[in-house]
Amino acid sequence: MRFLHTADWHLGRLFYRQHLTDDQAEVLKQLTRLIADTRPDALVIAGDIYDRAVPSADAVALLDGFLTTVVRQLGVTVIAIAGNHDSPDRLAFGSRLLAEQRLHVRGEPSAEAEPVVLPDNHGPVLLYPLPYAEPAYVRERLGDESVVDHDTAMAALTGRIRAAHPPGTRSVLVAHAFISGGEASESERPLAIGGSEWVARERFSGFGYVALGHLHRAQRAGADSVRYAGSLMKYSFSEAHHRKSISLVEMNARGECSVETIELKPSRDVRIIRGGLAHLLAGPAPGESAEDYLLAELTDRGALLDPMGRLRQVYPNLMHIDRTEFGGASAGYERRDTSGLTVEELFREFLLQVSGEELTAEEREELEGAVRAVAGGDDE
Repeated sequence: MRFLHTADWHLGRLFYRQHLTDDQAEVLKQLTRLIADTRPDALVIAGDIYDRAVPSADAVALLDGFLTTVVRQLGVTVIAIAGNHDSPDRLAFGSRLLAEQRLHVRGEPSAEAEPVVLPDNHGPVLLYPLPYAEPAYVRERLGDESVVDHDTAMAALTGRIRAAHPPGTRSVLVAHAFISGGEASESERPLAIGGSEWVARERFSGFGYVALGHLHRAQRAGADSVRYAGSLMKYSFSEAHHRKSISLVEMNARGECSVETIELKPSRDVRIIRGGLAHLLAGPAPGESAEDYLLAELTDRGALLDPMGRLRQVYPNLMHIDRTEFGGASAGYERRDTSGLTVEELFREFLLQVSGEELTAEEREELEGAVRAVAGGDDE
């Protein structure tokens, strides 16, 4: 059995007010070519297909075109679940009809734990789609008062799956959750306040493979067979160092899995550039594109005239500027009452906050002279 594991597409995403639909379409074209080349038995999408509960028309059209190509033209089965960004009802519209065409979409968890059965030369493989759901919904749906948070909800749901699963049959679980110890990113919407969103790794034991969504960095979650595929693209500058990929999973007759990660390369990367304004205006380094989505960390200490406008003449997709010499030095500065300070003392306090440095003797002398000149002018 061979299948592709992906998640967190966030179709319709805005990045600093920039629509990413065209970029997402390019990456989905790469995924389509990958499916055509690898000929998997199934494509698994582990939630957050859309970026919002009511997706844009462009996002819906993009997904419709992709799924039509994969299911009808390439003949590949698709198993998709709702994530915390998706609307379960909207995503699962027509799902019973679509299942007859090998497109299996689950919007809400089912108490019956009904799997999608895919046969290979060694017998059936049972894939259990387990969409994201709030603990209160799971408690009501299952009639289980022990469900009080995401961990107990997952325990109740996977417990029912294990109880119904035929012994000796290979299995795959598809879920959308935040496993304790996972590495998060800035672009992920929290599932709950505090630690109540976390799910223990033990909830996923016993499955041949667990295809996870929610965390945007591709990573193992304790075991080689329990994995996050990561997001389709980089959706924040905290992900600049990520390498986005698709997981190609091979399951043998005993249910053991090997995983190959296949990197995706969008037309525009998300990067952070750093240096003085004059240095950055000289253009990108060899091998780097000026068209990427960029955050510029400027190291200049003094005042700068329209750095955003000037840099965008070189880097048209510059999204944001950070003044590192200002923010970095003052981040740990302890604020205090300055109402009784002289002008000279106030200036020294300001310089210390924005640069982390004290005035030199020569600078103090120049400052005192300037203050005396202004004060003298006021007296005239």
